Amino acid sequence: MNNDVVIINLDRPRELRYGHKALKTLVALTGKSLEEIESAGFDDLELVEKLTYCGLLSDAKRNGETLNLDQMEDLLDCAPSYKHIVESVTAAFAAAFGAKPEGVEGNPPQPATDPAGTNSTSNKA
Repeated sequence: MNNDVVIINLDRPRELRYGHKALKTLVALTGKSLEEIESAGFDDLELVEKLTYCGLLSDAKRNGETLNLDQMEDLLDCAPSYKHIVESVTAAFAAAFGAKPEGVEGNPPQPATDPAGTNSTSNKA
C-alpha cells in the first residue's frame, strides 16, 4: 500500500486518490484550473461532490463498481461528518502534489551517501 493513501469513510471505507486521470477529469467536470479548484474551498457543495467523485473513481474501478456523479449526494451523506469529507479530500489532494497526508509516518529523505568517503568528516586525520 502506498504511503499517500487516504481513506474516506462513506458507505464503506474508500480510497480517495487524485492521480493524473482523476485530476484531468476534475478539470473537465468543473471547467476550472487546479489552482482555481484549490482556492475555491469547500463552500461550493457541487464542487465538493465533483472533487470527491473524481478522487473515488480509481477505488470504484478496483472494486468493480460503476460510480456516477449522481450518486455523490447519497454517498457523502454516509460520511460521519462534513468535517471528515473536508479533511479527507484536503489530505488526498495534497498527497497528489507530494505533501504527506496528516497522520502518515515515514522517514524524511536522506542525503545521498558518499561511498568513497571523500566528503566524510570521519576521515579527518
